[in-house]
Amino acid sequence: MDKQDCILIVDDEPDIRRLLVDYLARNGFEALAAADGRTMWQQLQQHAVDLLVLDLMLPGTDGLTLCRDLRAKSNLPVIMLTARGEETDRILGIEMGADDYLVKPFNPRELLARIKSILRRTRALPPNLQPESSRYLCFAGWCLDTAERVLCTAGGVVTPLSGGEFRLLRVLLEHPNRVVTRDQLMERIHGREAEAYDRAIDVQVSRLRQRLGDDSREPQLIKTVRGEGYVLASAVTPQAQCAGLA
Repeated sequence: MDKQDCILIVDDEPDIRRLLVDYLARNGFEALAAADGRTMWQQLQQHAVDLLVLDLMLPGTDGLTLCRDLRAKSNLPVIMLTARGEETDRILGIEMGADDYLVKPFNPRELLARIKSILRRTRALPPNLQPESSRYLCFAGWCLDTAERVLCTAGGVVTPLSGGEFRLLRVLLEHPNRVVTRDQLMERIHGREAEAYDRAIDVQVSRLRQRLGDDSREPQLIKTVRGEGYVLASAVTPQAQCAGLA
């Protein structure tokens, strides 16, 4: 019998925890619950969790801080729950490393669909990459360390990336010199279709250009293809070591 995927629900509202745990269990998942950050860390230590559903507003340590701390040590997929609907709050959650978000109140069926989409995406191997021999993806004088999620230069300068910046750059590096549409980026990075008002991708592209020293007015590395998306205008070479960190 196949192992059930394990989903951990972290929310301080008992009714929501019970509802989601029961609903996910009825739909073929193993579901666990925690009311705060302390219990969340305990559950993560005791169980092999496949995806985390994390409320933004929690007693003690808030969801954004928990997500950031988790991202420092794990790539576990995270869906953020929030009662706030402002675009800036959603973008902040993504920047802290969340893979997707849902605004309360929401239909449990939508959460289920998001969970399935993210699990499918995170388990799909990137095309033409061998993770065991390609820790570093080198391009235009930079190397992306896919294990530590940082950029490094030939001179050994290390630049940390947010969760959103790392996932965006990883997708572009997987498809060098090819246009990647905004819809494709939204699906690969956030597991959902792009919405007309959702500027998360544009904000992340702008910040990533700043990291790379790419002039946003006349970008040479991450170029905008109007009406389509973005293209990484550089060759990419997978390597087992980064010369700047040797």
